[in-house]
Amino acid sequence: MAVRAVRGAVQLERDEAGHMGEQVAALLTALMERNGLTADDLISLWFTATPDLHSDFPAAAARGLGITDVPLICAQELDVEGAMPRVVRVLAHIESERPRTGIAHVYLGAAAALRKDIAQ
Repeated sequence: MAVRAVRGAVQLERDEAGHMGEQVAALLTALMERNGLTADDLISLWFTATPDLHSDFPAAAARGLGITDVPLICAQELDVEGAMPRVVRVLAHIESERPRTGIAHVYLGAAAALRKDIAQ
């Protein structure tokens, strides 16, 4: 079984805890479904949020999905002038038999513009 990394992101419409939870849960659900993953396939999840998001920790959405025994961490994204606002990103380390080229990276909504080269 190989260790792979899966990227994803979502842009929030507003900085509210409930909205963040819904959007991050949708991102994680899509990432797992598109890659045929279960919680047992997850090694760790690393979340970043742009500096304009303060309402909650993105990792709380993972816990809300029942991902309870996987190491999670949150960090603040770099505050780069002109960067897309209200974005949560995830880097998931997984165990998978898929080749690197078979990994589906998930960029939802407007966040697809961040990585047009790999967005599914």
